[in-house]
Amino acid sequence: MSDSSIRPSSLINTVYGASLRRLGGWISIADLIVLMAELDVDGPAVRSAISRLKKRGILEPERRGANGYRLSPAVHPVFDEGDRRIFGSLEPADLADGWVMAVFSVPESERSHRYQLRTRLTWLGFGNITSGVWLAPGRLLDDARATLDRLGLSEYVHLFASQYVAFSDLRTSVSSWWDFPAIQAQYAAFTDTYGPVAARLTTQSGIDAGEAFRHYVPMLTQWRRLPYLDPGLPKELLPGDWNAVAARQVFQQLHAVLAEPSLRHVRTVTGLQAESVTE
Repeated sequence: MSDSSIRPSSLINTVYGASLRRLGGWISIADLIVLMAELDVDGPAVRSAISRLKKRGILEPERRGANGYRLSPAVHPVFDEGDRRIFGSLEPADLADGWVMAVFSVPESERSHRYQLRTRLTWLGFGNITSGVWLAPGRLLDDARATLDRLGLSEYVHLFASQYVAFSDLRTSVSSWWDFPAIQAQYAAFTDTYGPVAARLTTQSGIDAGEAFRHYVPMLTQWRRLPYLDPGLPKELLPGDWNAVAARQVFQQLHAVLAEPSLRHVRTVTGLQAESVTE
């Protein structure tokens, strides 16, 4: 079950992140093509996606009796951060914990960095208050600091730990700083797609490992964008019809029944065994 709108490179990222990191971080090109064929991605598309991931520094070529690719050591912290956001606590932030504020100013001669900052802050879950001023729940401070430093953007940004004290109604203001309708639309799309799958799979006694893989990889690929777009704002500030809870329940149900059999399927196809991955 693969969504044709999902890019092959995103599916490959998920295979590495969810399975191959636990199996040494490497796979032969031949085995990857076999796995991706189960997700309706053909060989030429796999090779093209691998080339793009190599250019982005995510994968490195390595021969282990066969030609293949391993995760670049430089991206291990990125995947670790992703694990924390995707599989960590899904509870809303506590309003009393305050906020992290990012303030930046980029010279016109380096405006590409301005675009990169806006894109990355949005991806981290920050809302835009006004030009050059962004806000997120305080618990995102460490991820923001690490990400901006890793990307070489820290010299343009000031990060502040802050509290909101006056003057507008915070709930009203927050609704203009984050695009709630866009976030809810993605949650709704996820629930519409995978709610019926969860209802079926969580009531059957067992699931074939190959079927688990074919469901799990596209599901996780679609889901892993959402914990970044949704920063987990305090529930007091959310719309009354906020639909994240239902979507998260679907994700947790499917992760519980699909993750391990999907990993077993990757092991069966590749012959790789679990091992410790050097960070």
